[in-house]
Amino acid sequence: MNLENQTCVVTGSSRGIGRGIAKDLGAHGANVVVNYRSSEAEARAVVEDIRESGGTAIAAQADVAKLDEVRAMREKVADEFGPADVLVNNAGITIDKKFENMTRDDWETVIDVNLGGVFNGTKAFYDDIRDAEHGRLINISSVVGQQGNIGQANYATTKSGLFGFTRTLALELAHTGSTANCVAPGFVKTDMLEEVPERVQEKILREIPLDRFARVEDIAGIVRFVASEESSYMTGQVLGVNGGMEW
Repeated sequence: MNLENQTCVVTGSSRGIGRGIAKDLGAHGANVVVNYRSSEAEARAVVEDIRESGGTAIAAQADVAKLDEVRAMREKVADEFGPADVLVNNAGITIDKKFENMTRDDWETVIDVNLGGVFNGTKAFYDDIRDAEHGRLINISSVVGQQGNIGQANYATTKSGLFGFTRTLALELAHTGSTANCVAPGFVKTDMLEEVPERVQEKILREIPLDRFARVEDIAGIVRFVASEESSYMTGQVLGVNGGMEW
């Protein structure tokens, strides 16, 4: 799955799953755009890791919740590499509260980033993906979007919303040969999971048939396949990478 000369934009890739995706794509020949909102040092560290492994990468600041910033990032990408071939809409946040305690601001902030950010990224790069020889739109969802989760009504709504968005874009792009797919990870061993109390982690683990949390590499490898030419006959799909939690 060689991605040589493919320009891949990964939003929210200074840490966590996005970081792993960016590094994996870079290790397989892609020109990688490491997007960040405020974590500049972390993003530049990812760029250096990619370059040290022989890859090509740049860091690009943009708040995905702001369309003008994402459009400016698209211009930076075009100046550096030309049109993008792959867009990975990965950026996301959580503000976890049971619904009875959730404020309208808690709701809208998560919606603006997790769903609005996908709209903005796709809108800014749509022409590139549509016109690319092997255009790929890849949206990162979550098993929480399939199952729900206590305290995450806002987050679950955004992640399930990506299913309909992805399937619709798959239909609209189909005549061009470009594809749109969704990767829905389960619980991944990242710094975000480390913040979850140990007793809660143990409860989650009991619900995973494979009896372990995902590694970032488990998700990155699937994203690389979806980004590659080998996935050209697959579109509109939701790929669950969750250890058997959801079928």
